[in-house]
Amino acid sequence: MVILDGKKVSNDIKNEITVQVNKMKDKGEKVPHLAAVIVGNDGASLTYVGSKVRACERVGFESTMVRMSNTTSEIELLDKIKELNQNDDIDGFIIQLPLPPQINTQKVLMAVDPSKDVDGFHPENFGKMALDMSTFIPATPFGILELLDRYGVETKGKHTVVIGRSHIVGRPMSILMGRKGFPGNSTVTLTHSHTKNITQITSQADIIISALGVPNFLKAEMVKDDAVIIDVGISRVPDETSPKGYIITGDVDFKNVSKKASYITPVPGGVGPMTIAMLLKNTLLAREQRM
Repeated sequence: MVILDGKKVSNDIKNEITVQVNKMKDKGEKVPHLAAVIVGNDGASLTYVGSKVRACERVGFESTMVRMSNTTSEIELLDKIKELNQNDDIDGFIIQLPLPPQINTQKVLMAVDPSKDVDGFHPENFGKMALDMSTFIPATPFGILELLDRYGVETKGKHTVVIGRSHIVGRPMSILMGRKGFPGNSTVTLTHSHTKNITQITSQADIIISALGVPNFLKAEMVKDDAVIIDVGISRVPDETSPKGYIITGDVDFKNVSKKASYITPVPGGVGPMTIAMLLKNTLLAREQRM
């Protein structure tokens, strides 16, 4: 069994990006600039955006955090997005989700200039991805592809089962794993809350990508020997023995499933660190396209 170490691979990617940025600085060229817009005071969102800013500092990017109050109107946010779209100094930016209820999330994501949409959420970029065209791939699916690539996990001709159909992970992964090329060329089954006999389906899978958000959902009896397991889920589970009062758990019963898997991602330290690394990679790509 091999651990797909997202922490190590993400550090490798950051080191590679740092080398590229240093070359830009040596030539007197503009370095990539990532902006993040956060509306409100959601603790998890603030932590996540803060880690993105630190990652920018680590690789030598410029970064800007735009903080807006929880009472921000949709019009005010759209005005800010227009300002960022028109700011030539900023190569890419993200709108941290979730947004407050008074704001239409889809309308906001549609307002982002596709050439600066480093999250890969704009329909234009999603459509290009579905058509195998060059574009920004959403950071978490991009990170999963990179892990599979760097560990040389064979995907051609394999049966991949994706659990969950969110626009951020499940649906794009189902498209990407079936695309021509590597990683890809697998036969994909997309499962969700209305799927019947899910154990029968997962037990036939060569690769399982779970993005459900249900702690320990995937049990050992649902997995065949030597399957590749990608755990995207991340949940806080109360635990009185932990100093924090909780532990971080994925969708996979890691202790038991890891005994049967050929490759598996841990939680934490698997897919999570890859997401920020690939956001940086998308920002570097945005900067190259704008030069």
